[in-house]
Amino acid sequence: MDTRRSYGSEVEVEEMMLVVVAHDGNTETEEGRRRLRRVARVCEGKGQRVQKSVFECLVDNAQWVRLRDNLIKEISTVDDSLRFYFLGDIWKRRVEHVRANVAYDPQGTLII
Repeated sequence: MDTRRSYGSEVEVEEMMLVVVAHDGNTETEEGRRRLRRVARVCEGKGQRVQKSVFECLVDNAQWVRLRDNLIKEISTVDDSLRFYFLGDIWKRRVEHVRANVAYDPQGTLII
């Protein structure tokens, strides 16, 4: 955690980390497709879909705990799986994007 001074007092600044979330679920049943949609909705609330079932989420520690708990509630531990890859706060050096679409920068400028 970073500590910075502001007007004579110290303010703690929570470090953001990039977590890649990969979901593999059974989509042969309607219930499985529903879980897939719900997992996607939870992930898209904190990040960006980068492939069909892969999401990049930029979160601090508290957001990560909530995100993980919410995702686990949405899956079936019998039919689905989640994998989490922690790229940390220096993720830009660890991600290479090769394809036609423009690369996503979660810390970049948002134009609406």
